[in-house]
Amino acid sequence: MNKKLIGYYDYTVVLTYTGMLVAFAGILLTIHQDYLKAVICLMVAGVCDMFDGAVASTKDRDDRAKRFGIQIDSLCDLVSFCVLPAIFTYMINEQSVWIGVLCAFYVLSGLIRLAYFNVMEEDRQKETTESRKTYLGVPVTTSALLLPAVYLSYGKKICRTPRCFPVFLAVLGIGFISGVEIKKPGNIGKALIVAVGLLEVLGIFLLVKGII
Repeated sequence: MNKKLIGYYDYTVVLTYTGMLVAFAGILLTIHQDYLKAVICLMVAGVCDMFDGAVASTKDRDDRAKRFGIQIDSLCDLVSFCVLPAIFTYMINEQSVWIGVLCAFYVLSGLIRLAYFNVMEEDRQKETTESRKTYLGVPVTTSALLLPAVYLSYGKKICRTPRCFPVFLAVLGIGFISGVEIKKPGNIGKALIVAVGLLEVLGIFLLVKGII
């Protein structure tokens, strides 16, 4: 039976789609040089990504739906945590050629990592039904936690030049394609990440109000 729309639209993908749409809003805000709101959009996208897997696991899905979930999650991550930070960095700097090259390297590194993850994850799911315990390479979602920290440092003049952003992207991009093995955070780890994110939101609020 033919579907009216291709793809999947049940509740298991709502957070994934929402995260990408929020990140796209962040890209538009970046283009209009509203960097504060763009950073907040990045963080919201990170929260959506953190919990979309847990939501998806509450429903029994067939093999095709699971494979679709793997692909769509990585594609949304590419927009949210690779393209958005790259455009943000390019716009907040002098938009020179070397800045553009570093941003392109960052996006390419993220793309390679996500594509490699998809291949390995499909192979892994054929062999076991256990949840993944480790990641190979730094997860691209790390940018949702670290870029706001760099932005706060820049706002407080700790980083006195916007060139701290491309340096950050270059280091993180190398981390994406490195062979380092990172343990997947459990519930306590996720709670700590959320706590750090809330502290960053508080810091950004205080910075805007001129309190810090």
